[in-house]
Amino acid sequence: MECLYCFLGFLLLAARLPLDAAKRVHDVLINERPSGYMREHRQLNGWSSDENDWNEKLYPVWKRGDSRWKNSWKGDRVQALLTSDGPALVGSTITFAVNLVFPRCQQEDASGNIVYEKNCRNDTGPSPDPYVYNWTAWTEDSDWGNGTRQGHHGKPFPHPAKWNFVYVFHTLGQYFQKSGQCSVRVSINTASVTLGPQIMEVTVYRRHRRTYVPIAKVKDVYVVTDQIPVFVTMSQKNNRNSSDETFLKDLPIMFDVLIHDPSHFLNESAISYKWNFGDNTGLFVSNNHTLNHTYVLNGTFSLNLTVQATVPGPCPSPSPRPPKTTPSSVPAGDNALKLREIPDKNCHINRYGYFKATITIVEGILEVNIIQVTDVLMPMPQPDNPLVDFVVTCQGSIPTEVCTVISDPTCQVTQNTVCDPVDMDLGDMCLLTVRRAFGGSGTYCMNVTLGDDASLALTSTLVSIPGRDPDSLLRMASGTLVFVGCMAIFVTVIALLVYKKHKEYKPIENSTGIVVRGKGLNVFLNFAKMLFPGNQEKDPLLKNQPGIL
Repeated sequence: MECLYCFLGFLLLAARLPLDAAKRVHDVLINERPSGYMREHRQLNGWSSDENDWNEKLYPVWKRGDSRWKNSWKGDRVQALLTSDGPALVGSTITFAVNLVFPRCQQEDASGNIVYEKNCRNDTGPSPDPYVYNWTAWTEDSDWGNGTRQGHHGKPFPHPAKWNFVYVFHTLGQYFQKSGQCSVRVSINTASVTLGPQIMEVTVYRRHRRTYVPIAKVKDVYVVTDQIPVFVTMSQKNNRNSSDETFLKDLPIMFDVLIHDPSHFLNESAISYKWNFGDNTGLFVSNNHTLNHTYVLNGTFSLNLTVQATVPGPCPSPSPRPPKTTPSSVPAGDNALKLREIPDKNCHINRYGYFKATITIVEGILEVNIIQVTDVLMPMPQPDNPLVDFVVTCQGSIPTEVCTVISDPTCQVTQNTVCDPVDMDLGDMCLLTVRRAFGGSGTYCMNVTLGDDASLALTSTLVSIPGRDPDSLLRMASGTLVFVGCMAIFVTVIALLVYKKHKEYKPIENSTGIVVRGKGLNVFLNFAKMLFPGNQEKDPLLKNQPGIL
């Protein structure tokens, strides 16, 4: 009897050996397990357990550093890029995308074959064969299209005529096989995914006649959370740099809430936004994702936002109720069965998202206006570069620089840009004159920007520079010369007449003659002053006018 037991034990051991020697999926796909790794996870829809056997003959397994990786692809190694649209709110769908990056001068054509790019040179020089891998020819020369082959877990392989790569996704103790071309996408519902960071691993195989060859491995971390992923953008008019979270007093700040929901899981949810701006203005509740708020004091404030959404969720377990007294004719077991039945209801729960920020409020330039535009009158006409003065006023802080941009009438094509520091003392009143030269007649767009360390304020206007006829300018200059010549002749004649009249000798004691001579000279000088005034203090070329930039 003991011999019989020994013989049966030997048979069981012999039957067990192949099972123990067979490789499992998790033995092949998992490179390294993170700390806190859990073997037990809830089942993902359409995925298989990694406890299944792995067909190593059909899908070879190469460890990192294996020399066979160098020859897994013609030309060089293939790189696989794995991305996801996480973080994902639990219950939503997260999508993973894998894109293959081929060696230089290689690309995938419309048929899925890998070909060499035209007019592309690599280190090996041009290839006489246009194909790197002509899988279409392989399919025509083989019997792959006549049926299906069994995979490593008993499922048939897809038709290989179009899909020449196999992607094996592995996460949460489960795997999923998908065939495709140089890029594929896989989505999973996160309702059964454990909260926190998880690892997705992907192994990529290429078809090699009747088997597959590994060409790349990649992994990435994705996150499933029970909090709504929330981001807030803040913008403000005249703010020089919103990214430093410094804003201007007495100007509204626009807050725009962005909820990361690429799978549109919250599209049918009622979402509310609760704001606390930290300036003792109270709590603001809104159903709109945008809101404007104005700070009226300088300082540092703490901004808090809470987003609430009602989403589908698990129903709570019903509270146990005491059994009712039943007639003796009704079996107790049937009544107990009815009590254990739970109706299938669509329950909802509230999910929350949070955003916090610390913002600084400072003084700034709130508004700028051009209140007057005047031509600068010069002693001689200057048709090539006419000057125009712009009287500019602003509200808020005093600017430290002024910049002007002269462009075409559409304000699109810039012709001239000039920036000047405002180093003059404007006091408490922001009023200054900006002088700029224009390149001839025409219509121009004039932009004026006043700035300081925290703000930039802009205004613009259209300027029309009238044209001048060159012939009229020549006639004006000729007339001026004729007038000056005539006046010179007239003055000379008057001087000769005065001199002839008073040229006789007069005794020195006759003071009348001296007075008469003095009168003639005084008349001549006074007349000359009337013709040629000498008040040079009013000449704009000689006067440095304050307040002009």
